[in-house]
Amino acid sequence: MKLVFTAEGESLEAKLDPRFGRCSTFLVVETEDRSFVAETNPAVGASGGAGPQAAQFLGDLGAEAVVSGGFGPNAFRALSAAGVRMYKADAAPIQALLDAFAAGELAEVTQATGPSHRGMR
Repeated sequence: MKLVFTAEGESLEAKLDPRFGRCSTFLVVETEDRSFVAETNPAVGASGGAGPQAAQFLGDLGAEAVVSGGFGPNAFRALSAAGVRMYKADAAPIQALLDAFAAGELAEVTQATGPSHRGMR
């Protein structure tokens, strides 16, 4: 399974970035062998619509699921439309979250977890 984490770095030791649309990096992990690649989020600097743009990017990558700190309504709709399952997690190293996902310990998101524009600074 192609599982994506919003990350603050480019390794499995990096912490989860709580922002979906405005995270700097997507860590794309193949769960079968835990190989991974770091992808720069093309929507990180978007003036608006970062969530849907990031969702489109993950859809194009073939992501099957994504783990983040939260998902605004626009990102939730775009990911749902792309068939990407969403999981919410607190900030922790990606390796620990990957283990938690494998153990079935992460909660699947069934609705938006925050308001629009949550990640704006």
